[in-house]
Amino acid sequence: MSALSLFLAAAGAAATPPVADPATIAAIEATCFDYVDGQLEADPERVARALHPDLAKRMVLGDTPYERLGLRRMGKEELVGLTREGALKTPKEQWSRSCRVLDVIGNAASVRLETPWFVDYFHMGRFDERWIIVNALWYSKPK
Repeated sequence: MSALSLFLAAAGAAATPPVADPATIAAIEATCFDYVDGQLEADPERVARALHPDLAKRMVLGDTPYERLGLRRMGKEELVGLTREGALKTPKEQWSRSCRVLDVIGNAASVRLETPWFVDYFHMGRFDERWIIVNALWYSKPK
């Protein structure tokens, strides 16, 4: 085999993420659903338990008059406060959401959450045996 063939074979193998065990996937999905269902139910305690105290939640704004490469920034307290106010409270029959675990390696995971209103990409960390959201990048879908 040529050096290029070996390199391409190794690159292809590295591109396939390792498969996590079903219990790990279920725990990650449970955190994702605590986050989204807690907001839809207006349950701030449920949302809070899914979030790291130093959560960094961001939305890309692009260039604004005030900032180049602008971001909408939100921390845990603001998100929990919006949940307490019922900002996303929605009757259960209107819920449509999915959580998909994209990758897990050790104590780190990437997850995609989709609802009719937004998409979130999470970085989660496992602390003791609990998965929590450390970073979130979200996209608001056009209304």
